[in-house]
Amino acid sequence: MTALDTSPGSRLAARSARIFLAGQQLILNPIGLVGLLIVAALVLVALLAPMLAPHAPDAQNLDLRLIAPGGDHPLGTDQLGRDILSRILHGARITLGIVALVVVIAAPIGLVVGCVAGYHGGWVDVVMMRITDVFLAFPRLILALALVAAMGPGITNAVIAIAVTAWPVYARIARAETLTVRGTDYVSAARLQGASSWRLIRRQIMPACTNSLIVRVTLDMAGIILTAAGLGFLGLGAQPPSPEWGAMIAQGREYLFDQWWIATVPGVAILVVSLGFNLLGDGLRDVLDPRA
Repeated sequence: MTALDTSPGSRLAARSARIFLAGQQLILNPIGLVGLLIVAALVLVALLAPMLAPHAPDAQNLDLRLIAPGGDHPLGTDQLGRDILSRILHGARITLGIVALVVVIAAPIGLVVGCVAGYHGGWVDVVMMRITDVFLAFPRLILALALVAAMGPGITNAVIAIAVTAWPVYARIARAETLTVRGTDYVSAARLQGASSWRLIRRQIMPACTNSLIVRVTLDMAGIILTAAGLGFLGLGAQPPSPEWGAMIAQGREYLFDQWWIATVPGVAILVVSLGFNLLGDGLRDVLDPRA
């Protein structure tokens, strides 16, 4: 294999080497490592929730209502006698599912819009960026509230609403990267070889935008979690008896002074997970920085 080998096998080997090197650098980054451990713990908890939870998340027992943390209920019980720990563990599934779905929907849309606008320029760029500016003009939570109120409460509508409010930021980042990349020598060489515009965008432009987009998506996950929790708190996200963390805070606010654990525990869970994604994003930013 020569230095100029561009076969699929050589590209795959080079990509694998870059991923391995980035993983090593992330592990050696203290901030990124802490964030990675928190996110990995969230994933494991979400996957193993049925085995880790000591009780069913929706099992009610009014004889055990409002029990303080300790004994058979390490984090206490709520006003219906449901085990808080079991609900937190199962709620991790909902939180992780919402984050994953929003990213899967919003990131590709933003990437395509930004790359197409930045590569073609002209009226295409003007139209796409003005549409993006319209979405960016509204506060994310307010726009999500309006969309969910129009479509109706529920996790599915909440995911759609959050995704609609999330993609413009990714489009802006992809466009900025595309404006830098589209004039490079390797893009010009591919154009001279007869590659179509879509092939250039898909094979040359989009991979160059991936690093910046990954960092932004990771940093944005905390905002996604907070928006989802806000919708759940207002009754527009996951509906009872679903153990969604924002809805759990809303159900426990009436008992905040006497039975503090009902609202505090899911609030701490949101805090820790949001912090984990932010730390992971900071670590990835240091690892994926092309100037490093």
